[in-house]
Amino acid sequence: MLSGRLGLETARVPHVDRVGLLWLTYGNLYVGDGCLRFTAASGSSLPAGDHQVPHQTISLVLLGPGTTISQDAMRLCARHGTGFVAVGDGGVRMYSAPPLSPDQSQAARAQVRLWCDINGGRMLVARKMYVLRFGEVLPHEDICALRGIEGGRVKEGYQRLAQQFGIAWAGRHYDRNNPTGADAPNQAINHAATAVEAAAMIAVAATGTIPALGFIHEDSGMSWTLDIADLVRTEVTVPIAFAACKAHSADPGKPLERHVRRIANETFRKRKLIPEFIDRIHALLDLPGSGT
Repeated sequence: MLSGRLGLETARVPHVDRVGLLWLTYGNLYVGDGCLRFTAASGSSLPAGDHQVPHQTISLVLLGPGTTISQDAMRLCARHGTGFVAVGDGGVRMYSAPPLSPDQSQAARAQVRLWCDINGGRMLVARKMYVLRFGEVLPHEDICALRGIEGGRVKEGYQRLAQQFGIAWAGRHYDRNNPTGADAPNQAINHAATAVEAAAMIAVAATGTIPALGFIHEDSGMSWTLDIADLVRTEVTVPIAFAACKAHSADPGKPLERHVRRIANETFRKRKLIPEFIDRIHALLDLPGSGT
């Protein structure tokens, strides 16, 4: 009788007041008695059994391996602005992402304002990214000069980490037309970079920012995602790759990519990489509450 009168059918908890991400693995997400429920199997991210999911207070549900979801569950979450992303174990892959449609466009608008200010805001964010990566303020204000410095620093980082992990390193080589033709360390870096980029994609989707508007990368439709992933190239990506190379040497029966995924999964969980990416996006765009 009162449908629409009080706006109850469209009432939503603002995303800023939600808990953020919910990881689900090995189970079935469905609707029971009007509530979102998850039946977890043994080995799931939750204790085995049936759980009620507070979908109104979650921004994004990450559906990992072994999960199924009913059409009714998707309908219920869509009504409350709760998004879904199908991901690999630990967030090492991102397979799909329906529009999150956050209740505010604040992050996207801040990104656009900074990106459009080519000599001011765009350079400011790029320099902040290099501060996060290298721990110092680089004096240059030309993006080409900054990219040149970045290349040299990354090259030094590869060499240092190779020595640390005891990996024979002959330099970074990658042929897009023949990706398997590279040596094991380079193949492992390719696999690790794909995993970290997936984590960055999840963070970009969760914040409602625009993947194509990068501040250092420009040509790719995922330029902003690549910018975020590169923030941890020497901290996370390359160590995962070189650790996987050592694991592959000890256990060559498993494919190198499988070693990379396992180590990436463990690293992402221990480091809480996706929440870290979300915090860094907020800080780079100088959003309220980011602490910048």
